[in-house]
Amino acid sequence: MTLLDDQNQIDDAPRQPLPKRRLIRAAVVGAIAISFMAGLVGFVAFLSQLRNGDVTPATKADGIVVLTGGSSRVADALDLLANGFGKRLLISGVHPTNGIGNIQRSLPDNNDQRLLLCCVDLDRSATDTRGNAVETRRWVRKQGFHSLVVVTSNYHMPRALVELSHELPDVELIPFSVIGERWRDEAWWTSGTTLRLLLSEYVKFLAAEARVRLANIGIDLMPDSGELPEPAPR
Repeated sequence: MTLLDDQNQIDDAPRQPLPKRRLIRAAVVGAIAISFMAGLVGFVAFLSQLRNGDVTPATKADGIVVLTGGSSRVADALDLLANGFGKRLLISGVHPTNGIGNIQRSLPDNNDQRLLLCCVDLDRSATDTRGNAVETRRWVRKQGFHSLVVVTSNYHMPRALVELSHELPDVELIPFSVIGERWRDEAWWTSGTTLRLLLSEYVKFLAAEARVRLANIGIDLMPDSGELPEPAPR
């Protein structure tokens, strides 16, 4: 037998499979790497949805809803109401102990506060974005509106639109993003606090998107969300 024959026999010999532990480790590392890349791409896509702040809505609507979280949002929503961008305004997520007087005291003097007495409704039931969407749906149906200007912060807008679109699929939603002073003064990637806020909001956005997609195919993880009992008259 020649040296070449010996080499051929070696090449034809069955290869030994990698140990299972190495295969499992490689699979886990690969899955983590893919998940990380998918999360990074998704986060970039989420950031691309954040608006830089709107001077005016794209068009006028029947109504305006502002999701509470800061007095600047309410002030901007009242300005829109005063300028005819909606017939009525819903302030959703008001603290149960607060009323029109509390809101008046939190607003700048240049706001037309008379509008609070004639054309503003308060929702004190909602405690989160999903609740905002449910209460907004009730209000829109009661008012007979078909279009709505949505006022909230820029980082909160993507999740708000997911929830509102689910509750109001036949209503035109017109986003109006409010930019806080921190966003105007510094880039988000230079602030640890802002970065943590964005990451937290991104996770909440993914959860809302997943829940809504499942609900759309008949898998409702929280089936009572849209049919809460009507609140007692205030």
